[in-house]
Amino acid sequence: MVVVNAENAVVGRLASYVAKLALSGEEITVVNAEKAIMTGNKEYIFQKYVQLRTRKSISNPKKMGPKYPRRPDDIVRRVIRGMLPYKKPRGVEAFKKIKIEVGVPEGVSIDINLGSAPNTIKYVTVGELSQFLGAKF
Repeated sequence: MVVVNAENAVVGRLASYVAKLALSGEEITVVNAEKAIMTGNKEYIFQKYVQLRTRKSISNPKKMGPKYPRRPDDIVRRVIRGMLPYKKPRGVEAFKKIKIEVGVPEGVSIDINLGSAPNTIKYVTVGELSQFLGAKF
């Protein structure tokens, strides 16, 4: 089992790395999901996710999909799923091997640290985005 630390890691780069490991057959645990970052303008990122979450249908507003997550572990899981062929058996098996954690569980030692100090001032953490969307974690 490979443990990947998501602290200060760009979500897209983290997702592609984890997806590649999962497709090769590794079992992966991603820790500190709330500390991963999304680069770009904070207001634009918030506006984009609010727009995705509030999209509704006129005929049946409760069943309109796709449903976008609020919690940081689910947001990171959704991004990783986008890097996998999740509709095919190979992608389904790879996606089952990935676990996402908020914080670091006890007794887990970190194997890979993908993050470094962000080299831009325009970024938002996944935890901040989740709190803006109303998640309690």
